[in-house]
Amino acid sequence: MSRRGLLLGGGALATAGALTACSQGAAAPPARTSVPSPASGRPAAQAERALLLQVLAHPDDDLYFMNPDTQQALTAGTPLVCVYVTAGEADGRNKTAADRDPAPDKAAYSAARHQGLRQSYATQLGLPVYTPWDNSVLRLPSGFRAEVDTLEHSGRRVELVHLNLAMHTSAGHMGAPSLWRDRGLLLRTLVPEGSPLRAVQTYDYDSVVTVLVELFQRYRPTVVHTLDPDPDIQLSDRITRIRDSEQPGYSDHADHTAVASFSWAALIRWAQTAKGGPPPFVATAFRGYYNNHWPKNLPPQILGQKAAHLVPYGAGPTWACGNPAGCGDYNVGGDRPLTNRKGWVRATHHRYPGPRLALVPAPGGKVTAYGVLGLRAVRYDERDGGGFGDPVDLGGGPLAPVLGSATLPDGRPLVFGLRLASVAGRGAADVREIVVLEPGRRGRTGAWTGLGNPEPDPDRGRRIGVPVAVTDRDGRVHLFVRNADQGLSTRVRDASGAWSPWRGLGGGPVQDGLTAVLGDDGRVHVYAPGHDTVHHWTPDGPAPLTGLPTPADAIAVAGGRLYYRPPASDRLLSPGAAPVDFPGYGPVTAAGGYLLGRATDGRVQLLHRGRLTRPTNLPATLDGPALTTGPHGPTIAGLSPDAHPWLWRPTQARA
Repeated sequence: MSRRGLLLGGGALATAGALTACSQGAAAPPARTSVPSPASGRPAAQAERALLLQVLAHPDDDLYFMNPDTQQALTAGTPLVCVYVTAGEADGRNKTAADRDPAPDKAAYSAARHQGLRQSYATQLGLPVYTPWDNSVLRLPSGFRAEVDTLEHSGRRVELVHLNLAMHTSAGHMGAPSLWRDRGLLLRTLVPEGSPLRAVQTYDYDSVVTVLVELFQRYRPTVVHTLDPDPDIQLSDRITRIRDSEQPGYSDHADHTAVASFSWAALIRWAQTAKGGPPPFVATAFRGYYNNHWPKNLPPQILGQKAAHLVPYGAGPTWACGNPAGCGDYNVGGDRPLTNRKGWVRATHHRYPGPRLALVPAPGGKVTAYGVLGLRAVRYDERDGGGFGDPVDLGGGPLAPVLGSATLPDGRPLVFGLRLASVAGRGAADVREIVVLEPGRRGRTGAWTGLGNPEPDPDRGRRIGVPVAVTDRDGRVHLFVRNADQGLSTRVRDASGAWSPWRGLGGGPVQDGLTAVLGDDGRVHVYAPGHDTVHHWTPDGPAPLTGLPTPADAIAVAGGRLYYRPPASDRLLSPGAAPVDFPGYGPVTAAGGYLLGRATDGRVQLLHRGRLTRPTNLPATLDGPALTTGPHGPTIAGLSPDAHPWLWRPTQARA
């Protein structure tokens, strides 16, 4: 075991900070696949009010990668807390068109980016760009302190929390990734110019997780946004790979990955240690520089709004904000978000795409919904008077936010999840596995079974997608996931309940967001969006389709027809037929002659036989409403920002 020093940090009150290795041993052995947490069968906790908390690596990650979701929640009145882990100081050069080589000043550049954030969120609240904010220091139970900017207007509230960990030094070492990866390291903070928090603080791995847990405990969010903890492997895409932005071998910035990993480790600790059981929150992760490699999925209306929020953030040297350190991140000021070659602003992709609820038919024409709350699976049963009852805890956690499902021939459901079995860092293997809740007999809650991972290597295993499944006419259940090669892998459950081994189907590359259906021909079909066309498989392997336009998101399938939106468009295509008059954005869901999607303002909309229904009595909804049809017509369900489910039957609701 060796001892070494590693210069990595800095602060306004010190010429150089240090990230030091007290000791560095051999990497820990890979973590074993663990048994999913059992189902308690007890009611799960429910939230009393909505709050969105986002954990970011840098100032502007929210504006580039999480909008329009963030803006739609804020517009709906959801209080917003943004936690920025690093100071965002980079090399300290706030470049302008007139001065491409300014003198480095990390404390000033960090403060200027903070000012840009205040300007952006002031305008998002409908206030003048230079509206003053309350600036204070938050002392946490662990003794750490954070800088907090707060602004309220018309009952809406935004808090910007800055931990200000140093990013890296001119030596090229990166702070957050090293802190996540290595053992026994310490990282100092940087003090931005004008900050009310003047003292340099020192963090280690445990203190970052602890502080994030304390922030979760303080704010008790119902929705948590993070960056992508498991970005795609990206080895040879030299045309679109951006120098100095992506970590070698993966489609994202190393800070994004490390901070996302810290975030999920903290969420898991919070969920597992909270008094009274898992707190009632839902979480999701957003892709980062992945956006540069895949078709852009935002239509002009939404792109214009998203880019507009970056204008006051980038600002310019002539802006009269009154902040001596600067008025924004001039590197991205003006029209640069729309004109530079970095296409991040033109797309918003979820790491775990799909409906937030899995709907399963229940007796009497009702439905049962399965979702993830507090990182555990829950069941919502439809009540006699309409709507859903209290959530019932089914365990299985910690789970990614999107579940898959399939119905056995006897009507009992299988529920599938992507389990984050180990999010450990510090040289340990981070393990992901697919799990299934097998149904019990006579109405009893079943048991969770681990189905492993199609990728034997833990690093590759982190790249798998969310599971989808479908039951064929012989009663076999076909399970599919996107693998590390961006193709498909499958397992099959036979009629006796036995599972086959994992088998690679090849094909791809495709985005996650698979659609598996039983076709009119009696065969299982899987569709996924590729770079330039729709990809198609049967259980035998790839079955290429020809002449299909490029999809931007997942593919909907019903009645032998495909439905999807092309890149950068609000149109809906159905190849081989006339375009469908269903303007909006994001993926759509199809069933029984109905199309479900989101309008450009984010609200739910339904199309049936040319009639468009946009209900006004539904709450704001998170991404991914769900649709199923039965003898009594369609049933639509989703989650609102307070983490409560809603249920809509169009025949009973007013449009």
